[in-house]
Amino acid sequence: MTDNTGSGNTALGNTALDNTALGNGAPVGAGLRAEGLRLAYEKRTVIDGVDLVIPPGKVTVVVGANACGKSTLLRGMSRLLTPDGGAVHLDGESIHRMRTRDLARKLGILPQSPTAPEGMTVRELVTRGRSPHQTWWRQWSPEDGDAVNLALAATDLADLAERPVDELSGGQRQRAWIAMALAQDTPYLLLDEPTTYLDLAHQIDVLDLIADLNHAGDRTVVMVLHDLNQACRYADHVVAMKSGRVVAEGDPLRVVTAELVEDVFGLRCEVIPDPLSGTPLIVPFGRHRCADPADRAVPTDRTTPANLPH
Repeated sequence: MTDNTGSGNTALGNTALDNTALGNGAPVGAGLRAEGLRLAYEKRTVIDGVDLVIPPGKVTVVVGANACGKSTLLRGMSRLLTPDGGAVHLDGESIHRMRTRDLARKLGILPQSPTAPEGMTVRELVTRGRSPHQTWWRQWSPEDGDAVNLALAATDLADLAERPVDELSGGQRQRAWIAMALAQDTPYLLLDEPTTYLDLAHQIDVLDLIADLNHAGDRTVVMVLHDLNQACRYADHVVAMKSGRVVAEGDPLRVVTAELVEDVFGLRCEVIPDPLSGTPLIVPFGRHRCADPADRAVPTDRTTPANLPH
């Protein structure tokens, strides 16, 4: 399989929170879909004949055990990997027949753990998001400057704009990459494990920001997450993968069950409503401090959720 990471479309893309300021990007149209997609590394098939339609204007989260093909699927749907079979279409056109610049104006990808050149400032990184909009006859414009400033403001990075990226905290660094996405101004955004290496507070900060971007501009977001509870809370549509295939997809409330978790992750659990969001909350069984459900005593008034501090 060919790796096209140098093709110029590796930068994440999105529009800023203010639709009127940066525009809505390209129309959703036919959306993003994979048809019979087969992806392999040399002779090892990882994705085998996947059909997948990404709901337009929604947040889709891909989940599954390690090495099930989540990241490979995302790379295939963003043209970072060339398929061995099948196709990926964006707004009715094969992404492999699109010019790189045209694709980069529609679809952005944030790969796992991106790195910026040493010494590059936040502003310089965010400015790179405008590259797909530059041509030999149209270089930097006031519109480009406005897009960068709006992206910095939307991600709360304006005060850090002149700071080198490699001096930022993990959460700040991830927001800087997302700011580049805002400046790139694409209606489709793919993120591969955007919360990797972040502490819990920064994970929620990044996921809230991604949700804000989706809600403000009706942008189509697809991301891979390892945390199933976070996936259930933030996804409108969840895709569960196992051994290179999609085994279930849909609204988390309908799809995520104890049976699915055991099938996909090999983990026994209970699925209960999240007390804050009402979305599925996975409570795993383990070999320690976990009584069998049939043996558990009825909670006393002192330990029932209704009596826990608010």
